[in-house]
Amino acid sequence: MSSILVKDFMQANVQAIKANASVRDVVEHLCKWNITGAPVVDESLGVIGFVSEQDCMKEMLNSTFYAEESAPVTSIMRRDVLCVSPETSILEIAETMLGNKPKNYPVVEQGKLVGLINRRHILEALKFHNGAYFSPARERPQFSLIQDSLQ
Repeated sequence: MSSILVKDFMQANVQAIKANASVRDVVEHLCKWNITGAPVVDESLGVIGFVSEQDCMKEMLNSTFYAEESAPVTSIMRRDVLCVSPETSILEIAETMLGNKPKNYPVVEQGKLVGLINRRHILEALKFHNGAYFSPARERPQFSLIQDSLQ
């Protein structure tokens, strides 16, 4: 499994947020691209934080209540971002994800953002490389709706 690498399953075209963006800009960006969060980068594409829908919702509720202007993203982003390398093993990052809450991990190479990997990407990688489990020769479990089994 160690030969399965992040670089082979990461999302390369990342919708990053610039450090000078406002929360209102971030909300527009997240909604436009239908994403749940994004890395925040400086001018040289270095990851300085991560902002999520939840971070934005909290700030928007506060600013609505207090009728304040939109805050800068740097005031609400998480600064303790767990980043991985493109050469990180999928197995290693999967184990890390099981023990840590973040769903998205920026992929950084030489100090610059080069991609993003999330739980869906990891699941795809594990499914792809675990062909024996998903092969047609293997008997698949039968699933039924709970409602059907109660009748």
